[in-house]
Amino acid sequence: MRLDPTVVAAGFRLAAHDVLGSTNTEALERARGGDKGPLWIVAREQTAGRGRRGREWVSAPGNLYATLLLFDPAPPETAPQLAFVAGLAVYDAIAERARDLAAGLALKWPNDVLYANRKLAGILIESEMSGGKLAVAVGIGVNCVRHPAQTSFPATNLDEAGQKVAPESLLYALSRSMMRCLDQWNRGAGFRAIRADWLGCAQGVGGEITVRLAGRDLAGRFEGLDEAGRLVLRHADGRLQTITAGEIFPVAERKQVVSFLQMPRQKGQGD
Repeated sequence: MRLDPTVVAAGFRLAAHDVLGSTNTEALERARGGDKGPLWIVAREQTAGRGRRGREWVSAPGNLYATLLLFDPAPPETAPQLAFVAGLAVYDAIAERARDLAAGLALKWPNDVLYANRKLAGILIESEMSGGKLAVAVGIGVNCVRHPAQTSFPATNLDEAGQKVAPESLLYALSRSMMRCLDQWNRGAGFRAIRADWLGCAQGVGGEITVRLAGRDLAGRFEGLDEAGRLVLRHADGRLQTITAGEIFPVAERKQVVSFLQMPRQKGQGD
């Protein structure tokens, strides 16, 4: 495992492991011990990987399991925007290393990368205060050779899609694309450009979706994102609602109004 030399020159470091419980857990433990990052933590296998809402993340060898530890990357109220920054970075890295799949890639709100409407990568942002500053673990999992079989949203992997990409190669590209997207974001000052780029790669904008919340589902049109990155849903009666967290699904019977496959994003778009 190695990072792009330009990333190393900018001060990013790498800690590679054969096995860890969780790269996110390791990152936050290092922050408690005084590590200020930026530090990439990578494991070939995780024994306690997790996704959003504590869901188990299957972490057998062959896929990319990586976390970027950032210390004081932005004010706490702005830090959740890192999910969109990371999404764009992962999208760009996959498009670079699996070019034949680029036209089928899309971003799914709030934190997934899809190929052909199947989950290819997931992002988990976790944070805590350390020494009066915010430590953020940007966790990333990319399905290179395997994926879980039973999930609420269909999944896939690069090998199944016809592209062989080693985790080492993907990390090299991701280290560069992440640094570029972080620079574009600029501690939140550049979120308008990040938001525009994200929407340009997003699944289903303008189409009918179902948003699954805790204990209930909402249906409506995916209008876009507000200035904070919250999903804007238009109900049948015209009322607009902003949603901070949830899981979205396209409405299959009305799929003619939803664009599932996006054109590859141009690097620097929205700058």
